[in-house]
Amino acid sequence: MQNDEIIWQVINHNFCSFKSKIAKEQTFCRNPYNVTGLCNRSSCPLANARYATIREHEGKLYLYMKTIERAHTPKKLWERIKLSQNYSRALEQVSTQLEHWPKALQHRNKQRLTKITQYLIRSRKLKLKSKPKIVTVNHQQEKLEARREVKALTAAKLENSIKGELMERLKRGTYGDIYNFPEVQYNEVLDSAQEEAGKDQEVEELEEA
Repeated sequence: MQNDEIIWQVINHNFCSFKSKIAKEQTFCRNPYNVTGLCNRSSCPLANARYATIREHEGKLYLYMKTIERAHTPKKLWERIKLSQNYSRALEQVSTQLEHWPKALQHRNKQRLTKITQYLIRSRKLKLKSKPKIVTVNHQQEKLEARREVKALTAAKLENSIKGELMERLKRGTYGDIYNFPEVQYNEVLDSAQEEAGKDQEVEELEEA
């Protein structure tokens, strides 16, 4: 015969694997069937032969009930009843199933039902919202790209200085008969020179007119 008071005395004053004391004022319970999550006489699912709680599985709610008549069959200890997805109907089901149970236990289960329902509603809303895509940062790649940018800026400055120097030498005729090296800068300088010459010619024609 199960004696709830003896079980509670053993659990409370000795070891319990579900007990978790985080703060000095309050002790918590890790048992998944605990209706409140607190470690006390009325909330302990082990020290109460008649007990009820609500649990969630994959978005669906179930009412679990334990009676002393099933204490001798641990496999069938908990009777599971699926609750309606409609909150009002689920409350009615809890009230009907726990009609002759202690009022305090009824109230706790209704509170648990409300909290889990609110949690599921928030979860569904969050799933509908567009989430920002999280991209991992490769620090080594970033350093490599930063070094490449520095090299590119240095090369650009060097190229501009080469163009300027080449333009001056072309104007002075320093190279004699060999002008097309370096080829890229040479072609770019010629294009720039042609554009400048064209602009100067247009200005002269306008002045003459």
